[in-house]
Amino acid sequence: MDTDPVVTDLERELRALSHELVDPRERECLLCYVHRMLALECSGLRWATRYRDLRAPRATDLEGRLGQVGGFCDCEIFLNGYQPAPELWTPAQEHREGDRRWWSDPEPPERMPPCLGVRRGSTQGCALWVRQRRRGW
Repeated sequence: MDTDPVVTDLERELRALSHELVDPRERECLLCYVHRMLALECSGLRWATRYRDLRAPRATDLEGRLGQVGGFCDCEIFLNGYQPAPELWTPAQEHREGDRRWWSDPEPPERMPPCLGVRRGSTQGCALWVRQRRRGW
């Protein structure tokens, strides 16, 4: 059975676009990649292991290392393990309403800047990320 050349071309383009969307970018760090992929979904360590498989196959204990910081799934990497560097946060601000004054909490960035890059084969984060301080566990 012959396949329509238009269908074949379209399938080829869709495959290329899907790789462009979900593959790590050149020099993109693990944390920037996983953070970018969380816009699609969190499903275990799916994105972290995909990164490892494509960019750092020798990092055989990646799951263990992420688990040590509470990253047992992709979203927990950021809930428990890493956060944007302090210089990226909106600082606390003073608010006034009549005689009342209060300070808002610092806010993480709405959008992360482009990844600063890492060497090929690394599973470290770039300088945009810092380890969170452990709170009570």
